[in-house]
Amino acid sequence: MKLGLLAGEASGDILGASLVSELHQRHPDLSLSGIGGPLLIEQGLASLYPMDRLAVMGLVEPLKRLPELLRIRADVFQQQSEWRPDCFIGIDSPDFNLTLERRLRQQGQTCAHLVSPSVWAWRPSRIKTIAQSVDLMLCLLPFELDIYKRAGIPAVCVGHPLLEELANLPDKNAARAQLGLPSTTPVLAVLPGSRAGEVATLMDVFVPTLERLTAEQPELTFVIPAANGDRRSQIEKALENKRLQVTIVDGQGRLAMQAADAVLLASGTATLEAMLLRRPMVIAYRMAWLSWQILSRMATTRFVGLPNILAGREVVPELLQDAATPEALADALIEAMTRGEDIQVPAFDSIAASIGSGFAGRCADALEHLIQKGHQ
Repeated sequence: MKLGLLAGEASGDILGASLVSELHQRHPDLSLSGIGGPLLIEQGLASLYPMDRLAVMGLVEPLKRLPELLRIRADVFQQQSEWRPDCFIGIDSPDFNLTLERRLRQQGQTCAHLVSPSVWAWRPSRIKTIAQSVDLMLCLLPFELDIYKRAGIPAVCVGHPLLEELANLPDKNAARAQLGLPSTTPVLAVLPGSRAGEVATLMDVFVPTLERLTAEQPELTFVIPAANGDRRSQIEKALENKRLQVTIVDGQGRLAMQAADAVLLASGTATLEAMLLRRPMVIAYRMAWLSWQILSRMATTRFVGLPNILAGREVVPELLQDAATPEALADALIEAMTRGEDIQVPAFDSIAASIGSGFAGRCADALEHLIQKGHQ
């Protein structure tokens, strides 16, 4: 089996590696080509470009690197057109992948897309592009299937890999010991994102938030995962000369959340991880002013955090853009740390029960069926 893959950021690398690991067991001759991160590379992918060249945020910021992004996409298209995989899978990164998938599909190649774009949240008109781009949409959340059924696009729910992955984490005490955190004092995990722009923007407001919390609770300890060495340098610079009890760890975001009593984090996949770990949280996000003006007008859902979207109500506080002030964040975090177990966690348990497991096997089954159909 020959599989083309393109994962544009860390979350896609995780999903892709889980799927490929399952396919390797079923197809020892599996060949891979495309772009991915360290986990897919471990599975045998020779990445055409470093994955982090695709990791840009917002609407305006990618324009600054548009020539490079277009060149990368053209190179991948050329390579996949010549290599002719049994199936090309774009993993998340819809703005990059859907155009690539559409062009490949126009040449007669079979294309699937893993992780439904958030058409239920903003830019619902993308459903037309999706219809032209994919032979199959692989959805992680069951409510997404109705959207594709109404649009006449083949789709299957493959569950979410986080249910199995998070079950393998050590318990809170063991996680604290692993990270060198105190066993008895309260711990707040702080996740400012994995992209340079996110970290720069959010640490500007997170640091004074932590200072306010420390003034209220001097014993409070913070753990901040850094996605890579560059992000660690950014975080360390933001914390220079600050009198805070902070432990910075390399990666290990999930372990940091498992070790914590509550979490302050950027919106994104980590909100789902925190929910499945049953950790009370506060969601915050800021971006460039122009990107915010555009994106906020495109939104069709009241919420940005997956726990709230799945619940259909605000279970978790969301403080976005101008609302994300140190005062408001500190107040919300104190509430989460004192009452989150009673208010947020029961809702998390209910949502988790509705999300299916068995991701890798179900995803592999769906792809095998699609490839088999394509060969008939």
